[in-house]
Amino acid sequence: MSGHSKWAQIKRKKGVTDTKRGQLFTRLARDITVAVREGGSGDPEANFQLRLAVDKARASNMPKDNIERAIQRGLGSSTEGGQLEEIMYEAYGPGGAALIVQVLTDNRNRAASEVRRVITRAGANLASAGSVAWMFEKRGIFTIPVKGKNAEELELELIDAGVDDIETADEHIEAYVAPEHLRAVREELQKRGIPIENAEISLIAKTNAEVSPADTVKTMQLIEQLEELDDVQKVITNLNITDEVMAEFEKAAA
Repeated sequence: MSGHSKWAQIKRKKGVTDTKRGQLFTRLARDITVAVREGGSGDPEANFQLRLAVDKARASNMPKDNIERAIQRGLGSSTEGGQLEEIMYEAYGPGGAALIVQVLTDNRNRAASEVRRVITRAGANLASAGSVAWMFEKRGIFTIPVKGKNAEELELELIDAGVDDIETADEHIEAYVAPEHLRAVREELQKRGIPIENAEISLIAKTNAEVSPADTVKTMQLIEQLEELDDVQKVITNLNITDEVMAEFEKAAA
């Protein structure tokens, strides 16, 4: 899981300073719309996936009107934009690390063309469906800030609350649970007064891929380029990122 934790650490450090806020809100709105469509309800209290999407949007200071428009689009009450389609592309990055590119788009041809262009230019390769996906599993993930708390005591409390696995990095804890336990553990954490910076269900690598430092940096740069595409929601990898390589990557990006 260290690849996920390290990449999340980089994203937290960079924040949204290098991301267009409008692009961030577009991705958050798409998550909300899909959550409404799949959950069959525009009420966050009745649709847990929508609850998570709305909480994430609010944490990113997304305006209330934007959230409501995204909900209405999911309900079919708004004609704004086309019908969103979820697509998952699988690829191998420089050195062979696995990549899953999650896309939400109203134009499949555009999305496919842009993703293929970025992957090819980076010296990576698209893979056939299923050849990469088996390396990952769905997990519920909580991001818990450590600031002002004893990390060891907090970890013990998280385990007592039902968390399965824990990774600590950059004054944050990434806590993992089975997807079906996410709601119950979230409620238990709230009862205990433990702050939750983010809660979501995502794909996590079963094992990490070891590639050379140079190829690790190239793969991280490829992920950033993919995530700059408007249709891309998230890129997931099994890449193992060492502290040394992460420092080199951050220095180059500064």
